[in-house]
Amino acid sequence: NFFKKHGEYYSFFKSIHIAGTNGKGSVSHMLSSIFQESGLKVGLFTSPHLLDFRERIKINGVKIPKEFIVDFVQKYKTDFVNMRMSFFEMNVAMAFQYFALQRVDIAIIEVGLGGRLDATNVIKPDLSIITNVSIDHQNLLGESLSLITKEKAGIIKNNTPVLVGTKQSSIDIIEKTALALNSQLFYSRQYDYNSDLKGGYQIDNINTAVTAINILNNLGYNISKNIIFRGLMQVIKNTGLLGRWQIIKENPLVICDIAHNVAAFKFIFNELNGMKKNKHIILGFSKDKNIDDMISLLPNDYCYYLCGSLSPRILHPDKFINSFKKYNLSYKSFAFSFDAYTYLSKITAHNDLILITGST
Repeated sequence: NFFKKHGEYYSFFKSIHIAGTNGKGSVSHMLSSIFQESGLKVGLFTSPHLLDFRERIKINGVKIPKEFIVDFVQKYKTDFVNMRMSFFEMNVAMAFQYFALQRVDIAIIEVGLGGRLDATNVIKPDLSIITNVSIDHQNLLGESLSLITKEKAGIIKNNTPVLVGTKQSSIDIIEKTALALNSQLFYSRQYDYNSDLKGGYQIDNINTAVTAINILNNLGYNISKNIIFRGLMQVIKNTGLLGRWQIIKENPLVICDIAHNVAAFKFIFNELNGMKKNKHIILGFSKDKNIDDMISLLPNDYCYYLCGSLSPRILHPDKFINSFKKYNLSYKSFAFSFDAYTYLSKITAHNDLILITGST
């Protein structure tokens, strides 16, 4: 409606809408890679970015041009400020205009936060996906799993199929919402596919992506098993995805992963427990996390390096050191993650492991 008021009209684009506490970024990039391998022009909207804002908006793995961003902001900033639009809402408007102007064949749209009230929830997708639901962002989505599930279920559209990646205790809320909206409900099935995205926790994401493709094939898409295989094995090459069990050095083994809530911590520390190495964890938390619950999961035979940030969202280590003391965890405190990494680079042996994780 905003663009219509400015006399600008664009062709609509097909879309897939993805919500979930964990895994929605991986599933989004897997689907984009598969569609790219099929020869489609694929828009991909995700968040947050890790190194470059333009990571959020891509077509076939290529970041949105800087010139488009500058022109867009110059043209609409005054209106957006007057409308009191948030930073994320401006991102969504920019992405949707870019995808429309570029006439993408399909856009993979990742929810920013929650679902029901998320700015992305204006689309009418061919398929809605809820990867999973667990406790996170309680300050915005609600304190209970039921309340959080209700927010995620808000992306379900009338007469539009919805796929659930992992069942949870509050699945009845999703089932009732789908029934009320006459939306066919699917659950992920198990498949024998691999991906270039490493980590055992990606199995659920792979199954969700493949199930999604099979649902879409029944709706008239034509994606072969060979294309699915190629797409899953070239996610990083096709999309440029960063930060999912990403190995950036071998000796010592250095891994970056964006785990930042209880469910994700359970996955990554399960991965680490099978590795016979001295383990060093660089870690930081944002203010909206249930920090004590996450710290209670940490093994006490690892060494932890606690970090702050210039971002006002990130807690200073002094604010959560008491939890590390309570659980008898070995730690050192640093102002920034790069200070911790510099320290570790001087003391670690070749057979050690360094994991950099926590709030992104």
